[in-house]
Amino acid sequence: MKRFSAGLVLMLLCTFSIFAQNKVITVSGRVVESDTKEPAAQATVQLLSLPDSAYAAGIASSNQGWFTLPKVKAGKYVLKVSYIGFQTKLVPVQLSANATDKKLGTITLEPGAVMLKEAVITAEAPQVVVKEDTLEYNSTAYRTPEGAMLEELVKKLPGAEIDDDGNVKINGKEVKKIMVDGKEFFGGDVKTGLKNLPVNMIDKLKTYDKKSDLARVTGIDDGEEETVLDLKVKKGMNQGWFGNASVAGGTEDRYGSNLMLNRFVDNSQFSLIGSANNVNDQGFSGGGGGPRFRNSNGLTATKMLGANFATQTEKLELGGSARYNFSDRDATSTNYSERFLQNGNSYSNSNSKGRNKNTNFNADFRLEWKPDTLTNIIFRPNVSYGKSNSYSISESGTFNGDPFNLVSNPNEFLNKIFWGSTDDPLEAIRVNASNSESKSEGQNLSANASLQVNRRLNNQGRNITFRGTFSYGDNDSEQFSESLTRYFDDNAKKEDDERKQYTTSPTKNYDYTAELTYSEPIARATFLQFRYKFQYKYSESDRSTYSLIPDADKGQDWFWNFGDGLPVGYEENKDRDLSKYAQYKYYNHDINAGLNIIREKYRLNFGVSLQPQNTRLDYKKAEVDTVVKRNVFNFAPNVDFRYRFSKVSQLRFTYRGRASQPSMENLLDVTDDSNPLNIRKGNPGLKPSFSHSMRLFYNTYNADKQRGMMAHANLNMTQNSITNATTYNQSTGGVTVKPENINGNWNAMGMFGFNTALRDKRFTINSFSRANYTNAVSYLFNDDTKINDKNTSTTLTFGENLNGTFRNDWFEFTLNGSINYNFERNQLRPENNQEPYTFGYGASTNISLPWSMTLSTNITNNARRGYRDASMNKNELIWNAQIAQNFLKGNAATISFEVYDILRQQSNISRSLTADMRSVSEYNGINSYCMLRFSYRLNVFGNKEARGNMRHGGFDGGGPRGPRGGFGGGRPH
Repeated sequence: MKRFSAGLVLMLLCTFSIFAQNKVITVSGRVVESDTKEPAAQATVQLLSLPDSAYAAGIASSNQGWFTLPKVKAGKYVLKVSYIGFQTKLVPVQLSANATDKKLGTITLEPGAVMLKEAVITAEAPQVVVKEDTLEYNSTAYRTPEGAMLEELVKKLPGAEIDDDGNVKINGKEVKKIMVDGKEFFGGDVKTGLKNLPVNMIDKLKTYDKKSDLARVTGIDDGEEETVLDLKVKKGMNQGWFGNASVAGGTEDRYGSNLMLNRFVDNSQFSLIGSANNVNDQGFSGGGGGPRFRNSNGLTATKMLGANFATQTEKLELGGSARYNFSDRDATSTNYSERFLQNGNSYSNSNSKGRNKNTNFNADFRLEWKPDTLTNIIFRPNVSYGKSNSYSISESGTFNGDPFNLVSNPNEFLNKIFWGSTDDPLEAIRVNASNSESKSEGQNLSANASLQVNRRLNNQGRNITFRGTFSYGDNDSEQFSESLTRYFDDNAKKEDDERKQYTTSPTKNYDYTAELTYSEPIARATFLQFRYKFQYKYSESDRSTYSLIPDADKGQDWFWNFGDGLPVGYEENKDRDLSKYAQYKYYNHDINAGLNIIREKYRLNFGVSLQPQNTRLDYKKAEVDTVVKRNVFNFAPNVDFRYRFSKVSQLRFTYRGRASQPSMENLLDVTDDSNPLNIRKGNPGLKPSFSHSMRLFYNTYNADKQRGMMAHANLNMTQNSITNATTYNQSTGGVTVKPENINGNWNAMGMFGFNTALRDKRFTINSFSRANYTNAVSYLFNDDTKINDKNTSTTLTFGENLNGTFRNDWFEFTLNGSINYNFERNQLRPENNQEPYTFGYGASTNISLPWSMTLSTNITNNARRGYRDASMNKNELIWNAQIAQNFLKGNAATISFEVYDILRQQSNISRSLTADMRSVSEYNGINSYCMLRFSYRLNVFGNKEARGNMRHGGFDGGGPRGPRGGFGGGRPH
């Protein structure tokens, strides 16, 4: 019996041993790109057995980067992950017979060797590297002085533009967000990032089209891509504190102060920023240089304070920010406009002055939670509160002839007629004159939130997603206004129009959406995608206007002057013709179906959205009390095709079609004459519009020659677009505007960018060429036939920016030139044709002197030619300079002297042209001044290498800073 028992035990042990050896195990995980955190779709995943590296199992990752290998036996293995454009990753794997599955978590891939091919010598670092649809810029290839902020670096990037309002375009695409190591910085706010991120913390900058949260998680292309600028922090700088503080004072009572403190530790970020300045710095001012971009329209003083954080664990990502902002803007402007008419043009001139104060608080939060390998939850709330206070005064006049033919400055004589002057050189051509004054106050509250929950149903791409959003807004404003309009044409048969009014305009709105998406794999790397979204919108506005001119018939004996409070009994004087109530209810259904095909060389995504809509408008104004309902059916096709010739060459084509409906109020047959010189009417016969947008993009890069080329072309056109048909009253000088459908509006643009290093890598050349053609159609009123004639205005623009740079480790010198040539043609009024052009040329230099001193200067001549108004044809020679001295241990402190527009030639002129008019505006501003600035940098990093990187200033990547247009050569025109 004992022998039998022992044999049985031995047999069971052997059986168990054999079973254990044959037990199979499931291996799973996810593959992502280390830089963007985007999933690596269709990466090759192989499991190799040790020690002979024999193939055991393999699979391609899903569209979201997930993989689950076929079951294998217990033992020692190595996981090999390959992905085009990235380094091959090897992960040791020990599979135990005690477990039925092995979860490897997230596997990150680093950019491949060809992507990282950078010269060790700073002077030979490639300026730009192309990786599929991502452009990667090396910050060490561009020079900025000590303490320079991100904006100065962006200005130097090939194809980058920053306008006066701080909006950034790279290769014609507007940057919507700024990221730091893949995390949003202050909610991605571009201006805040430009002003506060120091160049000497940045290793690389990447620009790419970031997918929406929905597309990133599900792989379903919802067409909501946005161009972002993603910054990679230098190695070692994510282990401590760094920041800077500065204070500056200058001539013309200019001042600026700044404080910025950052703590980056591993996967956590914290930033605190604050500033106060009156140099028109609309973001946060920075140390080590003067203002960067400035809004030229007036003088603006700002105060700002903000905090931002981001942290990440294996399963949870948190981030958010809070910001306070105060701005005080004082603007004075003169305007000259010419309206094209069939029977002689109309001319209008105006002077205006205003002051606007705005206070705003904003807070946002972001949570992304991955409770398990199959589920992803994203929550984004946001709240904002603001107050505003404004005052404005203006004077204007309309003429039936060009006033510049009579006097050199017509704006000096606009309203002398109101002052009792008998000497009026413009009397013969006057049509009307107007004075107005107003002040207003308002406050607004808004809140919104979005929740997205995704569940992966298998490893082949099947998933389901719910997404919900909610938003709420509450705005309230009141305005006091006073105006006097006088008519000079005897045919007008109108007396002076005097108005004194008090207006309240409360509005409320809210909306919510519920969306469900589903993705089904139907073949290898081929997915059907379905989406349904319901949206409800509600808005309510109730404008009430009261006359403050007493009505004797009502026994009112009070008299109101501008600046007085509301008189007793003003409620009895409600103007029903100028008051209105509107309530909108909007129901939208969006049904989308698409096909997504992913292959090694190409990716194709196409689909269509069907959008039945129902809208109800309750409208009350004067004698009109109506309810309007509308049921429409829109559709929106889209195509996105990408072909990858190699890891550095790609072709991409996108097409998007969109149907849009005219606003409900435009469909009402009502008249709004609250402004007697600008009367608006509705049009019940308006048709829906349909827009087409196509884009073709190609780029390539040669790493050995450090040579990159990129080209793209855009075509946009609209069928049944809505334009304003304007009827001009020659007697009063006023216009009546009515929306009408029109065909023929389209625009085409082409761009070619080229950058290369020469054989001697210290020399580089950058070229950016572009051409744009705009075909704009409108209606011109024909006073003889009393009908509107269709007019076509075309503008063909050619532009070229070219610069060459020499750079070594202590000296940089750049020559640059640009030209923009415009061919403007007007079909019905060819006498308005002109060929204006602007050109500029100049040089800049940055020199690192002994004793930790740096010198930066540039000079650029901006010229305008070809304008019918001779005063516009002028040169502006803009010269800026800065000298900076570093001192204290580690060059922690800098004192700099900055001079802007030394020759006092910069102007603040803007110009616009449409199919029915052209205008020129000039604003006040202080462009020429000097500033003395002291800056101190705090660098407390976890290792010596990082401290060295941060302190290595001057030519560790950047360029001099300057006012609007920066040290890149002043403001273009």
